[in-house]
Amino acid sequence: MVKIGFIVEGDCEKMLLSSEMFFEFLQANNLELVDEIINAKGKDNLNRPSTESYAQILRNQGAEWIIILRDQEHEPCITSVKTQTIYADDIKVFVAVRMLETWFLADSETLSTLFRSDFFFHYPEQDLNPAETLKSLYIQHRGRGIDDKKKFTNLMLGKGFSIERAAAHPNCPSAHYFLTKLQTLASAN
Repeated sequence: MVKIGFIVEGDCEKMLLSSEMFFEFLQANNLELVDEIINAKGKDNLNRPSTESYAQILRNQGAEWIIILRDQEHEPCITSVKTQTIYADDIKVFVAVRMLETWFLADSETLSTLFRSDFFFHYPEQDLNPAETLKSLYIQHRGRGIDDKKKFTNLMLGKGFSIERAAAHPNCPSAHYFLTKLQTLASAN
């Protein structure tokens, strides 16, 4: 088993990576999560000395690889996002194009269950504000809104959200890249 540790941008990313579905993916791919997932509490905190301290905590817990998961938001490209994040030989930075909610838009099965009708979002990574889009879709399909991103993340996880299904979407390459690279880390040992 390859031991990995995560530093994430916020609460929703931590919730997702703490889910049973993600834990099962890790186990199936010979990956072991160290004791904690560290929430940096904002993208601006991912290039600060405190993040190096977080990385050291994960190393002390036995992490062979440290994975940073963050959003692109309105940055011009993934490369610019990565240059704003700490770097070390044992750190890999993964970027959810736009934001984590893009991956939610890509999981048609979970959204179909949530919306109680067949649903498919064609270009999730092209949506400029997937959180707002999900809020609007929820109002449209369920007649009420959810303003809190953490509540919506809990709802998606409760309905069975899977990064693997998001990664299988033909137009969600950032989720696919994330899972593929994790599998590569495991197979490299």
